[in-house]
Amino acid sequence: MNAFPLPAREPNGLTLLDPFCCQGGSAMGWYLAGFDVTGVDTAPQPRYPFTFIQGDAIEYIRAHGHEYDLTAGSPPCQAHSLCQRIQGRTHPRLIGPAREAMQSTGRPWIIENVPEAAPELRDPITLCGASFGLHTYRHRLFEASFPLTAPEHPQHTRRTVKMGRPLKPGDWYHAVGNFSNVPYVKADMSVPWMTRDGIRECIPPAYTRYLGAQAAVFLLQPTEATA
Repeated sequence: MNAFPLPAREPNGLTLLDPFCCQGGSAMGWYLAGFDVTGVDTAPQPRYPFTFIQGDAIEYIRAHGHEYDLTAGSPPCQAHSLCQRIQGRTHPRLIGPAREAMQSTGRPWIIENVPEAAPELRDPITLCGASFGLHTYRHRLFEASFPLTAPEHPQHTRRTVKMGRPLKPGDWYHAVGNFSNVPYVKADMSVPWMTRDGIRECIPPAYTRYLGAQAAVFLLQPTEATA
């Protein structure tokens, strides 16, 4: 765990497993929603702000997912990247195996991925940064084993700064590639502990904080209602 000072929050007594965790954008949202979070990733993640376990995420879900109240993860999406396909690179498709592992736990779960992965997801909802006051649209899809709802999706009326162009505070942006003004993007997404590499892949914490409130209501229902 790094030395990043965690913001105040009200714990809800629930635990969450964050497989494929990277630097912890989604994890921060779950934490702010009240969950105690544990992340798993095959690569070292020294910037991850919570308890971290290095290892194979799918194997860890199968072995330990039942120990958590909720598993919510983002299988790597490179297989769905247009850039990677143009360059002729292939990557494993992990949404199906991740879903099977999560289902095997007998506990509720959520899978996140990019819009290009929609054919592999089952009835996902779409979250957009504009719904949460961010200066980026950054659509992300969420499939869950229980009902989730999305906020109103505003029209995309703002022009975003093209990649490589100077980015000023207040500009709308795509945080991809070698984007400029990393401090501004960190502040806008509320991810001050992250590097540019981490931001390129992250789920803004606002998304999972919103979903976390719904998940907590579902999980804290009387047992007979959730059986």
